[in-house]
Amino acid sequence: REDYYSDAVDWAVEKGITKGLTETIFGPLVGCTRAQVVTFLWRAAGQPDTVSASEFQDILSSEYYAKAVDWAVETGITRGVSEKSFDPDATCTRAQIVTFLWRFAGQPAVSDASTFTDVKADQYYTDAVCWAVEHQITRGTSTSTFGPDEVCTRGQIVTFLYRAFSEEV
Repeated sequence: REDYYSDAVDWAVEKGITKGLTETIFGPLVGCTRAQVVTFLWRAAGQPDTVSASEFQDILSSEYYAKAVDWAVETGITRGVSEKSFDPDATCTRAQIVTFLWRFAGQPAVSDASTFTDVKADQYYTDAVCWAVEHQITRGTSTSTFGPDEVCTRGQIVTFLYRAFSEEV
């Protein structure tokens, strides 16, 4: 097992953060939805209770991710894609997930500017990317690119979580 995400998958399954797509397939290259990503993060955080429910019209309280979305909104991790929509089935990008993690960590200040050619200084995710690199949560998709608009795969998200929670965000 030489894949970069192997230890992270084992950790995530053992901690109950996620299961595989089936009993024998994890699906590391499959993209993650926004609902899955906030659910993984909520579970990694210990499934904290929330005080209020989000008011997104596309989130039913009966969905497996409803409490996770409520928590993510309540704690400021996400505001949704609009005032009334979370868009739970949209695929989550690499920029979105590092931003969720950075916000979960309390939006700490970063000491370095991004060296990635595809991360401009004025993007909502710039500080999050710098923080994630600084804390070795990600190294980017190459030495010069981060891939902010690329789909975040199941292998990548559990690896980001594994690295972030190993460091105790």
